[in-house]
Amino acid sequence: MSDCRTRYPGPVTQAQIHPHSLVDQGFAEDAALAAVLDRYPADLFDINLYDYDDAGQVSLRTGARGDLSGEELLEAIKQGRLWVNLRGVETGWPELWQAAMTDFRAIQATYPGMRAVRNAGQLILSSPKARVPYHFDAAGVVLFHLRGRKRLFVYPGDEAHLAERNMEQVVARQTTEELPYTLAFENDAQVMDLEPGRALTWPLYAPHRVENLDRFCVSLSMDFQTWPSRFRNGALFTNAVIRRLGGRPRFTDRMTKPELAARWAASLAFKRAGAMKSRIATFQRDFEPRLGVADGAGALAGPVNSSS
Repeated sequence: MSDCRTRYPGPVTQAQIHPHSLVDQGFAEDAALAAVLDRYPADLFDINLYDYDDAGQVSLRTGARGDLSGEELLEAIKQGRLWVNLRGVETGWPELWQAAMTDFRAIQATYPGMRAVRNAGQLILSSPKARVPYHFDAAGVVLFHLRGRKRLFVYPGDEAHLAERNMEQVVARQTTEELPYTLAFENDAQVMDLEPGRALTWPLYAPHRVENLDRFCVSLSMDFQTWPSRFRNGALFTNAVIRRLGGRPRFTDRMTKPELAARWAASLAFKRAGAMKSRIATFQRDFEPRLGVADGAGALAGPVNSSS
């Protein structure tokens, strides 16, 4: 198996572990987490439950913030099977974000030519046996691990594991980030275990999935965009529009840099014109965290719509 895990050029060619300082600064301690949960805006919570069949196929339920205190919510996560993302860490927890950016710049310096032009983050609090399904991120990622133990499975970013047609649908927000998956992919996985104080990078777009190793886990997932990744995302969006109109767009890895830039520019015009309306702008939440119930998830009185 080749060392390079993706057909898309970029400074990160394989999964690699780096040190970071966030654990030593106390960001993963119970008191700090409970205080953040108390004050974090409810519309920035993503609370998920994933269920899997014997073939590894996933079904997703989404939850609402509910009325638990920060301390109670933390306990519900520890006791249940929840995967909680706090989006917008750059504004929701600026102290953590400032510290993480210092570590990010040190990691970035180890990759010649990598220049992030935009960063965003989400704090992930997840139950001891939680798992995240096979998916990809339309950005570069540094996963700072702060507490517990996590196992990541990183797969090649070729057409067999990551079909561009599926990528187009994700970038155009027609589907969520989950990808078609088969158990045979496990033969191609690069498996990495993460301990607190370690951060993981992987190649742009490389599909991956995550398993917690029987402990409550805390991580900060930092997305970053470079100009090359912005151009490629724009090209994928434009290709989604072309395909919907009946065209058969070329793969982006066969495009020159000027072609990618031109399709990125076209994507801006398409977005302004509303050419591809998001199909995941709203979704139904059907549970909220509860202490002492199965999976840490209690039923809502009625379904709740919320922006994603």
